[in-house]
Amino acid sequence: MTTPADVRAAVPVFDDVRYLNTGASGPSPRPIVETAQRAIEAHEWDAADDPGPYPHAFDLYEDTRGDVAAFLGADPHEIALTQSTTDGINRVASALEWEPGDVIVRTDLEHPAGVLPWQRLQRRGCEVRVVPTTGGRLDRDAYRDAVADAKLVCLSALTWNYGTRLPVSELVAEAHDTGARVLVDAVQVPGQSPFDVTEWGADAVAMASHKWLLGLWGAGFLYVDADVAADLEPGQIGYRSVRDPGAAEYDLKRGAPRFEVGTTNPAPYAALSAATELLTDVGLGTIESHVDDLARRFVDGVPEDRLLSPRDPESGLVTVRVPDPESTVERLREEYDVAIRPLPDPEGAVRASLHVYNTTADVDRLLTGLRDVGW
Repeated sequence: MTTPADVRAAVPVFDDVRYLNTGASGPSPRPIVETAQRAIEAHEWDAADDPGPYPHAFDLYEDTRGDVAAFLGADPHEIALTQSTTDGINRVASALEWEPGDVIVRTDLEHPAGVLPWQRLQRRGCEVRVVPTTGGRLDRDAYRDAVADAKLVCLSALTWNYGTRLPVSELVAEAHDTGARVLVDAVQVPGQSPFDVTEWGADAVAMASHKWLLGLWGAGFLYVDADVAADLEPGQIGYRSVRDPGAAEYDLKRGAPRFEVGTTNPAPYAALSAATELLTDVGLGTIESHVDDLARRFVDGVPEDRLLSPRDPESGLVTVRVPDPESTVERLREEYDVAIRPLPDPEGAVRASLHVYNTTADVDRLLTGLRDVGW
C-alpha cells in the first residue's frame, strides 16, 4: 500500500518548496507523469501502424472512462471526458435551449468557471440570479426564492474560497421540486475524500484531474445523469459525439459520451487513470483523515480574528485574513519556502491547501511564516 510519505517522495517540487496550493493545481507524482510520457510514446510510435493512432486512443479513452466511473461510483456511460471543469460547465450550458427570460441561479462564491458562461447568456436576454452567502454559507431562504422559476442552478459542492461544503443533495432536491436542472462544480472534491457522485442527485457534475487527483492539466471529466443526457443536445458535435460518423444522418451516442467532440491528447487521460489508481491505493479514507488532521493543526494555530474558514475544518482548503495578501505570499515563498496563494475574494485573504503529501512540518512552517510576515 502506498503511504502519504510515498506520495510526497514522488513529487520533486518538495525538494525546493513546501507546496500548499493544491486547490489551484496539484503537482503530479513521478509515476503519473511517467504514465503520461509512456502513453505519448505508445500513441505516437508503437500504435502508429498497428492498431493505428485512432483505435489506440479510443481504447484508452474507454479505459479511462471506466476508471473514472468506478472512482466516482457512476456508470461508464454517465462519464464524458473533457479538458477541464470550465469545459464541462460550458458543454452543459450549450446543451440547453435558452430563451430570453430564462432564469439561471448561481451563488456569489462561484469560481469564474461558474460565472462567465451565465454572463454570456445574460447578454442574450436570460436572467441571472446570484444567491448571497456569508462566510461560505448559503442563504437558504434566498436560494429557495431564487430557484422558484429557474431553468438551471449552478453551484459549487466545495467552495474554493472558504473550503466549506454546501448541502448539495438538499439544494438539488429543492431545485428539482421547481423543475430546474442542477449543474455542480465539484472540482475541489475528488481526491480529498470518498465520493459517490450519484448521491447528490444532480443532473450534471463537472470536475478535473489537475487538483486533488494529482493528475495533469487537460483531463477533465463530466458526469451526466443517465436519465438526463437523452434530453440534452450538445452545442458542439464531432465524430466522438455520434454512433456512426459516416451515417447520412447523425445519431448521438447514448449518455454522457455525446458531449465528447474530437481529437484530444490521450496522455492526460492515461495519467488520470493512473491518478485514480494511486489515490485508491493510498486509500481515500486515509487521505481524508490525513487532510483533516493537517487542517485542524493549522486552524488551531490561527487567531480567531484571522480565520475565515470554519474553525471545525470541512476540507483541506483553509483561508485566513492578512494585511497584504500579495506581499505575504511573496515573502512566504522567498523567506520560508512555502507556497500558498492570495485570493481575489474574500478581500484581504490567503488560502492554504493541505493534501495527502503535506506534513505537520509544512503546517508548522506556514504558521511560523504567517506570524512573522502576515499577522
